[in-house]
Parts: sequence; C-alpha cells; structure tokens
Amino acid sequence: MKNSAKTTVEKMFSAFTSGDVDAFVATVSNDTLWIYHGTQIIPAGIFEKKEGVRAFFSNIIEKTEILSFEPQQYIVEGNMVVVLGQEHQRVKRSGRELKQKWVQIYTVENELITRMEEFATSESIN
Repeated sequence: MKNSAKTTVEKMFSAFTSGDVDAFVATVSNDTLWIYHGTQIIPAGIFEKKEGVRAFFSNIIEKTEILSFEPQQYIVEGNMVVVLGQEHQRVKRSGRELKQKWVQIYTVENELITRMEEFATSESIN
C-alpha cells in the first residue's frame, strides 16, 4: 500500500507538470475532497469531486505558467502521503512571479486520491 499510495501521487504530479488535465483528474476518486488553505497571495478554496479538482487544475494552468514544481520530500504512512515541496510560477496576465513553499497531505484509497489538504506560504518576487 505504501508504494502504491506514493506512486499514485507521483502519477498525479506528472500529469500536473505536463499540463494534462484529464490524466490529472483520472488520479482522483469520484468523491475526492481538496482543501487549499491559501497563502498571502492565493486565496483559500475547497474543491469537491472530480469536477472541483478539474476546476482547481484548469484555473492554475489557465492563469499561470509553472516555472518550476519541486516535490522535495515524501513521507508515507499507510495510505497517507505527505509531500513537502516548492514551486515558482508566473501569472500570465500580469507577468508577476510568485514562489511558494508547501506541504500537501494526500489520502489514497484503491490507487485514487480521496483527499488532499495543502498548507502553503507564498511571496512575490517581482
């Protein structure tokens, strides 16, 4: 189960970095719940079911250019995967660049993500 849960999260990250919305959504369960606590710059949000996750992902790729996305450490405990990472993005409309550090907590059941909760901090770099 440990390796399976981590593999599922890595598969989702791969879809994210390639911009493949359908592959991204395919990694989540029908009743998934995503909780984003927000940052100093990016507002909080709750995203429910596949439709909510699709909206979450589409909003990111439509509005920003991901300059780097770096999961740096994985902690796996049963069906839970905690990932520490950072990212750098550019807002397409304004050209403003942001850097974030984050902790994401995933629950994986039957090789699908049933829950994600993210705690992040952000800073504008220009």
